[in-house]
Amino acid sequence: MTGTWVSILPPLLAILLALLTRQIIPALLAGIWLGGWLLSGLTFSGLGTSLLDTIEVHIIESLADSDHMKIIVFTLMIGGVVGIIRRNGGTEGIVGLVTRWASTPRRGQVASGGLGVGIFFDDYANTLVVGNTMRPITDRLRISREKLAYIVDSTAAPIAAIGLFTTWIGFQVGLIGDATSTIGLEQSGFSVFLESLKYAFYPVLAVVLVFAIAVSGRDFGPMAKAERRARVTGDVLRPGSQLGGSDALAEELRPKDDTPRRMLNAVVPLVVLVGTTLIGLLVTGEGANLIEVMGAGDPFASLLWGSLLAVIVATVMSVGQRILTTTEAVEAWFSGVKSVLYVVIILALAWALSAIAEQLGTAEFLAGALGEALPAALLPAIVFVIAAAVAFATGTSWGTMGILTPLAVPVAWAVLEAQGETSAAGHPILFACVSTVLAGAVWGDHCSPISDTTVISSLASQCDVIDHVRTQLPYALYAGGIALVAGLLPIGFGVPWWLAYPLALAALLVGLRLLGRRPDDTAVPEAQAVEPEAATSQA
Repeated sequence: MTGTWVSILPPLLAILLALLTRQIIPALLAGIWLGGWLLSGLTFSGLGTSLLDTIEVHIIESLADSDHMKIIVFTLMIGGVVGIIRRNGGTEGIVGLVTRWASTPRRGQVASGGLGVGIFFDDYANTLVVGNTMRPITDRLRISREKLAYIVDSTAAPIAAIGLFTTWIGFQVGLIGDATSTIGLEQSGFSVFLESLKYAFYPVLAVVLVFAIAVSGRDFGPMAKAERRARVTGDVLRPGSQLGGSDALAEELRPKDDTPRRMLNAVVPLVVLVGTTLIGLLVTGEGANLIEVMGAGDPFASLLWGSLLAVIVATVMSVGQRILTTTEAVEAWFSGVKSVLYVVIILALAWALSAIAEQLGTAEFLAGALGEALPAALLPAIVFVIAAAVAFATGTSWGTMGILTPLAVPVAWAVLEAQGETSAAGHPILFACVSTVLAGAVWGDHCSPISDTTVISSLASQCDVIDHVRTQLPYALYAGGIALVAGLLPIGFGVPWWLAYPLALAALLVGLRLLGRRPDDTAVPEAQAVEPEAATSQA
């Protein structure tokens, strides 16, 4: 059954169950079970053994991957850092400073987006740092957790995908270089990547939409309802949602009344985390210039080093100032670790389902089924949709890039060559196809409830995964649709990129003006503003 239409059933089942039940763990388990049964050949005995294999085989194998374990460990470590800096009063120190400027929901959203753009070098570090740092501030301003998760998610992968100094660039340039070397193109993989940035419509539009929504205060779809709920009732979480924290955990992390609220107790460990990660990328990478060195660096090892040193620094500062005893610091670290255990379970399940999809040939089937007829003018748009479909079904943007880049580049070149439009210097449609593989992978990743970055964004924002997907999906589809209609289709028919961008941006902003509505934030007096812990407790 490998490479046939049935290969899409496991991820499709998981996605549908997750959206219908709002329970991500049972949905993922069901998808893994079905995938295991398909791999066994749909035998009667396989129905039972595949259920037992969900944990013994598939989940254990996903955890046996060293990169996956590194992600889990640094996620736990960063959770521990957050626990310590909340307990020592550092987080409230940041809240006090930022809220002097970010005193309104609009400014709070702009500040969150700005921090997301600022931490551009890695999507995992971005989501974990921005979500955990800004959550107390957005809670106080009655910004819904769904909105924070959206801001975090939509300023992480899009920035990392198009940035020059990011952990993504080495992987992307390597794939592009391998693909272009087979078609006789004179340009290097890095040069092709730079040319392709002209056509990265979705990442650019996704980031612009974040700030347009923040500045205008307008929302639409489920996000508008979530924002209205947060402003009017103070419930930053949907009542009854999953992954929102508990009263007991909030109490464990609450600083003592006499604890000084010093911003440096949070800023210094976070600077150590970010700085060590950047240095780690430089130490572990190699290349002819700084961009190549950072792209070739080991992001997982660098994040592990950064999170370890951040824990040590936060502990030493807390104990050295006699804010916490050593025992209290360890307890705060463990409380922070507990707050991220839920997401570790989801990550393990998502990885297991992704591995099953790879064994079943889900991506190859989708690419073949959707890419049978490829007119040259429609190539960028078609590749964009195929990449999004693969990323949505498999939950991995990197996996999508790895599968489609070696396929899309030769196909695009062959189509152009058949029409006599190839040259050693390349062609705009070829560069656009390279870009749309990367951009489409991010688009599908944003829409998928089984994506690891979707899950981590929900974790860092302490938002229910399905609530995050439901509220972000209309925005991702909106930005992706405009990128497709106002960007990629005109490019295919010869419109220059510098003209397509203003058209796409104008369509994005005008559409938001027509669709968006401002939440009614006048129903609750400002004096009744809810403290972060209280908002979590109420939910």
